[in-house]
Amino acid sequence: MDNKTTTKTSTGRRAGRSQRKSSHAPANWSLEDFQVPAVEDKLRFHDFHLPDVVMHAIADLGFEYASPIQAATIPAALAGKDIIGKAQTGTGKTAAFLLGIITDLIDYPLPERNRLGEPRALIVAPTRELALQIASDAVDLSKYTDLHIVSLVGGMDYDKQRQQLKQQPVDILVVTPGRLIDFINRKDVDLWNVEVLVLDEADRMLSMGFIPDVRTIIRNTPRKGSDRQTLLYSATFTDDILNLAAQWTFEAVKIEIESERKTTDNVAQQVYLVSSSEKYNLLRNYMDKDHAEKVIVFCNRRDQARKLAERLTRDGIKAALMSGEIPQQKRVRTLEDFRSGRIQVLVATDVAGRGIHIEGVTHVINYQLPEDADDYVHRIGRTGRAGATGTSICFACEDDSFLIPEIEAETGVKLDCIHPDPALLKPIQQVADKSAPEPVPADTSSEQVSEVSEQNDSEQRPA
Repeated sequence: MDNKTTTKTSTGRRAGRSQRKSSHAPANWSLEDFQVPAVEDKLRFHDFHLPDVVMHAIADLGFEYASPIQAATIPAALAGKDIIGKAQTGTGKTAAFLLGIITDLIDYPLPERNRLGEPRALIVAPTRELALQIASDAVDLSKYTDLHIVSLVGGMDYDKQRQQLKQQPVDILVVTPGRLIDFINRKDVDLWNVEVLVLDEADRMLSMGFIPDVRTIIRNTPRKGSDRQTLLYSATFTDDILNLAAQWTFEAVKIEIESERKTTDNVAQQVYLVSSSEKYNLLRNYMDKDHAEKVIVFCNRRDQARKLAERLTRDGIKAALMSGEIPQQKRVRTLEDFRSGRIQVLVATDVAGRGIHIEGVTHVINYQLPEDADDYVHRIGRTGRAGATGTSICFACEDDSFLIPEIEAETGVKLDCIHPDPALLKPIQQVADKSAPEPVPADTSSEQVSEVSEQNDSEQRPA
């Protein structure tokens, strides 16, 4: 490791945070412009003494009080400690580790700029969508700084990503494992001066066979302890995860944010008992009745999702498909169209079930009940986020209603199972006429369909 990093870590992070010497100061804004009242048993972001440039971005995002995982991990991260954190999706862990990283990079600037392709912070995520979301959040939280964030993910143009690395030194690099190893092997990325390493959704990386790749990545970073701060996050603490954490962290603080209920009270959950042949009419009529504005409909298989997206589009609904057969660049455009409101319904497989944060999702509809109860938790976590309210609806038929007890056991919630009102099952042509919206073509033509499997969609590589 070169001297600039050794000097920083030996006198800075591990020795405790020194007085801030950052020269960054927001123009025409001060902390006095962001008033948040103190509340008993809650921590404000003010209480962490973050740089003003970071607080300015937090104010823009409307954040006021820290979530439990943020309250527990941000102080430890700012103190330079390694962390093993357990928290469910949608609890704010991404902002937790990003705030620590951004503050650290501001408080401890390098004497001279790092070389091209040598990141100061590295965040590894199991899927492209999650990596891109983390990078987007990092941009939002560092908008008033000069930090440079780059994402390297599979399924997108290698040369374009390489050009991003050549534009200027990178501060925060967000990656999927396979694509990062490609960049390392071609010597376009050097990890020897990484100061902070984040492994997000470690349990999923384990289940997807990424651990050999992650080991390769870690071997290319500085040694744990005084030279590298490591933050590992997982939704579960299995023996395998804890063994990996012990290998990769140094005297880590172990933080568990556990809820008796794995689903939030902000999401109303209901199950409609219906035959499989009635599901489509129920979907259409329910969306009309409940004024569903931004909806994610989950199917278990990509052929089911494709057929449903095509049928909705033919009927004039602004719908699009999100599954393993859609090329990555089209997925990115689809998500942006969904965020902006150009698409009303996103029909998805579980490729979109984890890590995707889209503001204002009003409804999550399980067109088929997930075969894995844990997927149910991740699916409905797409709504009711950041204090907002949401609605989760399941259509349970003769093929999958037997899965309800398993979901209830996993979530700790007794689901409200009802038979739909007859009006909700009326054939679509019997519903009162209304002006059909302009159809939005779904990315589902045969020319656009990739033969990549669902595993490849998550960028799985052989162990």
